[in-house]
Amino acid sequence: MNAQDPPPERPAPDVGVLHSPRTEDDYGRLRADVARVVAHVCPAWLASRSDDLVQAVLMRVVAAQKQHEGAGEFSTFYLRKAAHSALVDEIRRWRRRQEVALPAAAEEGGGPVAAQPDPERDSAGRQLGRAIRDCLKTLVRPRRLAVVLNLQGHSVPEVAQLLRWSPKRAENLVYRGLADLRGCLERRGIVP
Repeated sequence: MNAQDPPPERPAPDVGVLHSPRTEDDYGRLRADVARVVAHVCPAWLASRSDDLVQAVLMRVVAAQKQHEGAGEFSTFYLRKAAHSALVDEIRRWRRRQEVALPAAAEEGGGPVAAQPDPERDSAGRQLGRAIRDCLKTLVRPRRLAVVLNLQGHSVPEVAQLLRWSPKRAENLVYRGLADLRGCLERRGIVP
């Protein structure tokens, strides 16, 4: 190689294109690819939910396939974006619910584990619940409907679909309603 020769071209990274799955083998390969992508983007503290994330990504891929009438091709970039989106949604759901794993003894059939009651925490939870209900009553009906569905775990597109609204209307009502709810709670001395 001469000093004036251009450097050899490096091969482009293998992006990979996955054709729309048509057979069980295609779905098996797609699931394996999705599982590999999820394992790559999933943090260690959420590894126990990796199967749920794989299913969520597969559902998004199948929905996209139906939307494009089966003619779509899925790049690994698309799968990574879908996996990342599903991961973010799962983290949000987890934080909203604050689920606590059962001790190993209960999982292995060692009998039920009694939850330790915390009267102070229960009382604070009831008080917060009352404040949220009271603040929700002050919202205009469309915002209240949108916020209640969102607080129940529905995404903005799901709110739009359930209430038969345009996605933009649902988005506006959810975010404005949440801002109103936050303001009402702050006026009551409750900072989220």
